[in-house]
Amino acid sequence: MTVRRIVANIATKDIAAAKRFYRDVLGLDILMDQGWIATYGSGESMRVQVSFMAQGGSNTPVPDLSIEVDDVDAALAGMRKAGFAIEYGPADEPWGVRRFYVRDPFGRLVNILSHR
Repeated sequence: MTVRRIVANIATKDIAAAKRFYRDVLGLDILMDQGWIATYGSGESMRVQVSFMAQGGSNTPVPDLSIEVDDVDAALAGMRKAGFAIEYGPADEPWGVRRFYVRDPFGRLVNILSHR
């Protein structure tokens, strides 16, 4: 047996609120929209990973999602321009990532990162 995909599911009554954060700022494509579910994604090849954490590193809270981008500073600028409050960072962490934390429209803490 091979795991082919892991999907993060976020409960909300306002499916459309995801569009501004995940599509407009992060650039994800809408892969499926059934009204009761909207799935965003990318054609990029991704590794399957699940992390289990006692803390978020650098004594930060454990984020609900971690999203790796190719340009963390561009993502940061996009989040600020869209009016999303940055909760941590940007920080160059000792384990080799540059990152920041932001809350999505559903209150989920999202770790946006890039490997240096």
